[in-house]
Amino acid sequence: MNQTRETFRKLGFPEGDCHDLPTSGKTFPDGAQYRVEIPSVEGPASLEAVIQACKDYDVTIHRISQGSGIMLLTDEELRQMAEIGRHEQLEISLFVGPRGTWDITSMSWASAGKIAGLRVQGMDQLAYSIEDIKRACSMGIRSILVADEGLLWLVNELNKMRELPNDLLVKVSVQMAHSNPVSIRLMEQIGAGTYNVPTDLTLARLAAIRQAVDIPIDIYVEVPDDVGGFIRHYEIPEIIRVAAPVYIKFGLRNAPNLYPSGTHLEATSIALSRERVRRARIGLDMIKRYAPHLKTSARGAAGLAVPVEAK
Repeated sequence: MNQTRETFRKLGFPEGDCHDLPTSGKTFPDGAQYRVEIPSVEGPASLEAVIQACKDYDVTIHRISQGSGIMLLTDEELRQMAEIGRHEQLEISLFVGPRGTWDITSMSWASAGKIAGLRVQGMDQLAYSIEDIKRACSMGIRSILVADEGLLWLVNELNKMRELPNDLLVKVSVQMAHSNPVSIRLMEQIGAGTYNVPTDLTLARLAAIRQAVDIPIDIYVEVPDDVGGFIRHYEIPEIIRVAAPVYIKFGLRNAPNLYPSGTHLEATSIALSRERVRRARIGLDMIKRYAPHLKTSARGAAGLAVPVEAK
């Protein structure tokens, strides 16, 4: 065991989980240790509700993410989301549409097939995914969300070939589920710009990941029911301390899964979006109460993939 752990160290990884919980010395480009993300913002109406709720609750957020997929937004809805993000200096991260659970295969519904998850099925679906990304980029979007290693690699290669914008940020979904420092460093090496870790990682495991990677870590501090349902508000200061730079994400316990969303669910989506901002207020108050020295970013901070003007 000692020899194995020494080999880990030589390869640049922690010898084990970091039970001593070392303080991360890494930050965002502006020196901040944490930023705030509101997930599951499923269209322009929900995004406008988030913006208003931020004013009502005096909450500064830095990124919103969406789960239904680029392919289920109209061109006008894409333009609206990009315009709102540009005006508010807010990163708009949209999920790439095609995925295993949207496909005709039954594998992802089989009891032994859950591991297939949101992976992209076949070369045709990879082509659809790239077309989805190109469409979003043409509308000004500069942040996408993926859940497939092959797609992540492909986007990185197309970026090198200048077929995609060089300022495109790729966020890896919690559904990718890699949960150790070696796997997440691999994701960083093939193009991940920010990585959403599984929702059940201990502080010691988060600290070990931070020792091995430089990209921001995204973590749900309140977790939707279908990915765990945990509420970790009191842990927020320590999560930030050991894992910085980190996006703290406020999902919502005891809420319906809206994916794929649309106008038939818009009222519910708006209500859930507002409540996520309220939950963020509760979490930010925890930081203010227990760790006011922790630094957050200002609105429109450096390194955010804010939308640009459409072509």
